[in-house]
Amino acid sequence: MNSASMDLRVEQFRGRHVFVAGGSSGINFGIAQAFARAGAKLFVISRSPDKVANAVAALQNLGAEAQGQSADVRQPDTLQAAYNAAVAHFGLIDVLISGAAGNFLAKAMDMSPNAFKTVVDIDLLGSFNVVRAAYEHLRKPGASVVQISAGQASIGTPYQAHVCAAKAGVDMLTRVLALEWGVEGIRINSIAPGPIADTEGLKRLAPDEDALQRMAERVPLQRLGRLDDIARMAMLLCSDWGSYITGAVIPVDGGLALTGPRDFSAAAAATARSRA
Repeated sequence: MNSASMDLRVEQFRGRHVFVAGGSSGINFGIAQAFARAGAKLFVISRSPDKVANAVAALQNLGAEAQGQSADVRQPDTLQAAYNAAVAHFGLIDVLISGAAGNFLAKAMDMSPNAFKTVVDIDLLGSFNVVRAAYEHLRKPGASVVQISAGQASIGTPYQAHVCAAKAGVDMLTRVLALEWGVEGIRINSIAPGPIADTEGLKRLAPDEDALQRMAERVPLQRLGRLDDIARMAMLLCSDWGSYITGAVIPVDGGLALTGPRDFSAAAAATARSRA
């Protein structure tokens, strides 16, 4: 094997079409930024037209060709319209990032059926809608899909019944589609991020400085994750180096999943106090 084949070069993404669902903020926007720096063409969607416009402008400021459109992962018609627009701009999709998510802290018996359903609709049904509607627009062979999961998918966690159930479904969807789509040369994997600093998701689970500190201290690597930690794994999975990886659920969490269920009782109490 020559040295060139061992070099994970971001240049391989230059000119590739990367579609990011939920790509206007947080982890997904961090992934979009990394692909933009690598020269990819970006199309991002989220529910808020203003957030989409801001994300597109930021990606263009990085030198990327970028477009976007408002779409709701719970509404397949809006997704189809977004895919049609994306393909019209940039051609078939080479990389699909599916990262729609919703979360809050609540015990199961304090959660209404509608509250539980809301998270399942966004996280699980939304993920299904994103990948199903994308199928006809994916490059075959060669496309790579990355779903954003969570450690709660495999670890029963108090105050997180809705997320545990929804993300477990997302991971099983990843595995099933790896079996069904592999014959067409489409790869699909899940990333399960740990606590990632400066994201809305972490703010909901650790709403104050004390909670953030406790969470960082529990991570075996003794720090919170960074957006680049997730973006680099996404790029690896979508690169030539990941060409024989499909159906995998990969934790990128500093080892946090090894420590068992997280205790969100103090964070839930802090959230309740802030709303009082």
